[in-house]
Amino acid sequence: MTVLEDRIEMADSDDTSALDILFEQMFVPEGFKAEIVEGAVFMVPQRSIHWLIIRRIVRALDETFGMDALVFSDVRIDFPGHQNGFCPDVAKLRDGAEQDPTGHWLYQDVEFVAEVLSKGTAANDYGPKKSAYATAEVPVYLVVDPYVGKLHVHTQPKGGDYVMETTVAFGGEVDLTVAGRHLTLKTDEFPRD
Repeated sequence: MTVLEDRIEMADSDDTSALDILFEQMFVPEGFKAEIVEGAVFMVPQRSIHWLIIRRIVRALDETFGMDALVFSDVRIDFPGHQNGFCPDVAKLRDGAEQDPTGHWLYQDVEFVAEVLSKGTAANDYGPKKSAYATAEVPVYLVVDPYVGKLHVHTQPKGGDYVMETTVAFGGEVDLTVAGRHLTLKTDEFPRD
């Protein structure tokens, strides 16, 4: 057993502690994003096309909620399920959200998540991450697929899944009403990969 495995075993009753150990011990090369999904580490290169899309989503959120809104990109938030330390491409937290004593943001405060697909991790975005976001009752989960030029908006979380899904092709507008604030996301300038 390695030292890391030993430290994780000691913390297995506390997923957050185990995740802290994994993140502390992980080497992430420059230009890569790392997150833990159901205990497995995933690293993907940061692609310029993805950042351009992320940036447009963040700007739309800033225009609606203001520059002081808690909007993050690639910041770790632990979600329900076994060892889910996600770093969403975009996450918007409720006004007044605060970090816990260990410095982590709480999934209970997340109002919106957007993930821009990467080919190597698309199964996570449509599978375990979607389930974890629904279990956490994140009201709006947006999946952007730059390979086919479509967005999938998931709303009304219930029982670990989303009741509603709306699909919009790049070029259209999509309603992303978040926290009672009307937000229309224009996708006519979203780049394709």
